[in-house]
Amino acid sequence: MGKKPNIIIVLADDMGFSDIGCFGSEIRTPCLDAMAAQGIRYNHMYNNARCCPSRASLLTGLYPHQAGVGLMMENLGIKEYQGYLNDSCITLAEGVKSAGYQTGMIGKWHVGGGYQKTREALERAGKKGYPTPMQRGFDYFYGTLEGAGNYYNPVTLMENGEWINIRPEDNFYYTEKIGEKACEALERFSGDDVPFFLYVSFNAPHWPLHAREEDIAAYEGTYLVGWDEIRKRRYQKQLEMGIVKDIWDMSPRDTGSPDWDEIEDKDWEDIKMAVYAAQIEEMDREIGKIREKLTQLELEKDTFILFTSDNGACAEELPEDGWICNFASERTLNGEKVEIGNLSKRRPGKEDTYMSYGLPWANASNTPFRLFKHWIHEGGISAPCVVSWGDNIKNPGRVEETPIHFIDIMPTILELAEAEYPREWKGTPIHPVAGESFLSSVREKWERKRPIFWEHEGNCGVRLGRYKLVRCYPEDFALYDMELDRTELHDISGEHPEIKKELLKAYEEWAQETGVKSREKILEIIKNSEV
Repeated sequence: MGKKPNIIIVLADDMGFSDIGCFGSEIRTPCLDAMAAQGIRYNHMYNNARCCPSRASLLTGLYPHQAGVGLMMENLGIKEYQGYLNDSCITLAEGVKSAGYQTGMIGKWHVGGGYQKTREALERAGKKGYPTPMQRGFDYFYGTLEGAGNYYNPVTLMENGEWINIRPEDNFYYTEKIGEKACEALERFSGDDVPFFLYVSFNAPHWPLHAREEDIAAYEGTYLVGWDEIRKRRYQKQLEMGIVKDIWDMSPRDTGSPDWDEIEDKDWEDIKMAVYAAQIEEMDREIGKIREKLTQLELEKDTFILFTSDNGACAEELPEDGWICNFASERTLNGEKVEIGNLSKRRPGKEDTYMSYGLPWANASNTPFRLFKHWIHEGGISAPCVVSWGDNIKNPGRVEETPIHFIDIMPTILELAEAEYPREWKGTPIHPVAGESFLSSVREKWERKRPIFWEHEGNCGVRLGRYKLVRCYPEDFALYDMELDRTELHDISGEHPEIKKELLKAYEEWAQETGVKSREKILEIIKNSEV
């Protein structure tokens, strides 16, 4: 292959399928749109419907249960559900280091177990117990260990094992800092004639709704047309771009979303979505700075970049003074109280607020699909995916429709790096990689051979070829033809009972082999434990 390429993976957090311009959005994402024009859009990229299970698969090439993150970060006393990466896997960083790569990570980790509520509690614990990126193959790390936080003052912020204190005068904003630190890492990497792997894991646009005021103002008023109109406009753009097919009817507005005409405080709903849009534009801007740095260092043509999101849009409402305070300080850097919850009298965006944008806007983010983060329907597991690689892309600007999954990223990256996937690591046998490399798709037609499986909180399913069997726990399984009905509106179980039986058997065998426990069993363990 000649000189080994540099590799960058960029991950968004809780961003819906239609939230970037090249997948139908009105949100301004010029960098990602340019990458798509010069590269490939994969419109069937699948994740695991939730933050840390998806990250576990992305980093290891395994299903999350195999890697130890079968639920979330709680340790349930079972290897498949210990809440952090176990010793039966290797990470992408460990894999490419064996092929001579420098490695770095910037941003959200979230596969390191259940951290306590505050930094002080971690310090009392001696900073021990759960793996950081430095312990799993990364030469450099700047970012957060937790799953969320305040963008102006995130908890568990660390650089190379040392906790970082943010001061009011720093004018800190996490998305901007991730871009800055990524560019600094590129500068360091470029000093050696050695290829690098950089994992850039944004927290954006995960709640809370925090963005710079000037970016919010640019979108204010845009969403007064309402979520139904935004969905229609996005769907039409997706049809024009070839992201979706006209035989896939857009799913109806979610039953949890009211008619826009019934909303009394439309200005508040508008500003929530305006902040969310600003968060995405700010992330795109930082990705643009990373690409500019590559160009400045004359590395752009030699660098493979993959962008995607860890799950579908998030419909969670944040209750007033709710459970979320364990992710962030209850005071701002200046000592003011942070008002937690979706309080309609407050304008979101600043450090002293802590809000989410709610189900109706998440429904728009996931256009044209059903459901959200947590669920295994397409709205929960479908992510936009853009790949660019200098002049190495054949027919740039195209849309690839073959299903790919986060488990496929490991074998793809290892093929790029000319690295072998080992049978054991540090004397311990590891699981064989679960995914398939899709690297050849950058130059030619590629078709996956293996089925794809999911399980999260009892929501589960399997996709094999054109068919997908999916369960919305605790309901029965439904069967859909993804070629004719990717928006999952017509259950064909009655028409094809033999296909449903075949896929259910495949799912049950996979669940047994992978160590998946029933939802009832997991709830029993949680009830009887102190997690």
